[in-house]
Amino acid sequence: MGIKEMTDVNFRGNIYIVQNGKVLYERENGFADFPNKISNTIETKFASASAGKVFVAVGILQLIEQERIRFDDTLGMLLDISFYNIDKDITVKQLLNHTSGVPDYFDESVMDKYEELWIDYPNYKIRHNNDLLPLFINKPMMYSKGEKFQYNNSGYVLLAMIIEKVTGMYFDQYLKENIFDICGMKSAGYYELDKLPAKCANNYIYCANTNGYRTNIFSVDVKGTGAGGAFITVKDIISFWANLLEGNLISKEFVSDMLSKQSGDGVDKEEGYYGYGVWIIDNPNGKNFAYFQGCDPGVSFISEYNPNNGIISVLVSNYGDNVWKEMRKIRKVLY
Repeated sequence: MGIKEMTDVNFRGNIYIVQNGKVLYERENGFADFPNKISNTIETKFASASAGKVFVAVGILQLIEQERIRFDDTLGMLLDISFYNIDKDITVKQLLNHTSGVPDYFDESVMDKYEELWIDYPNYKIRHNNDLLPLFINKPMMYSKGEKFQYNNSGYVLLAMIIEKVTGMYFDQYLKENIFDICGMKSAGYYELDKLPAKCANNYIYCANTNGYRTNIFSVDVKGTGAGGAFITVKDIISFWANLLEGNLISKEFVSDMLSKQSGDGVDKEEGYYGYGVWIIDNPNGKNFAYFQGCDPGVSFISEYNPNNGIISVLVSNYGDNVWKEMRKIRKVLY
């Protein structure tokens, strides 16, 4: 049975799989605009939630290679803000690999719904990284720096703020000029929900009480930050992988480090370990797999690279459909 036959016919969104530049499978399904029945196409720009952390990681690694910052530089050295109870000696590396212990404004171990954040703090206020500071800057550390791995959104907000401090540019403009433009990712960007450009998909949340859908415009940050929120096309992501692996964004030595285990314990075999901005899955029969992912209300995304056969997969849904379930099928059929 091939991937076409195994793919859920009800999956809404785009699936794009290439091997060494050759398209193995392409599918566009569902509506970018549900009420007006405007279909998703290969050119549709999708929100990607936390997947954007990979771009921030590359941006930080670029600055390290340029010797503008170092892995062991600390928050206190790089940012001129009040840290309150946050340890100023947390390093860039600890932020990158989620071992910093900084208070997470969305701690997924204790919070179920991202939209709970906006009950007291309107999401339309979030248009820059520092707009998120009130949600975590006064909270205590979750644990001592370097003590353990725990996925952390605030850490990548701080990394984006470091990019802004060092370069004098908003982080999304830096990423555009130093990643998106280099990769030819013409559709990629951090767009405000109240100023979306053409061909952006709306994201839909199912409401059981009405047996219908609502958009997520009141459920997520109005504009993405270092924690995530980039809009992309599936072809953009293929181009990103290609340029990353070819050494066009950072050196191949840094790419190797980025795609290697830097933290985590691998207890969850599917989740795996963490590199820099990417997750790493153990492969006892060859080189490890690397992937980045995102999940928000109405948003689900995963993209994975298999270095053993050159396969890159991109799956994204603007209905929050289960991209992870479909990715398991891809591994079973193509790996």
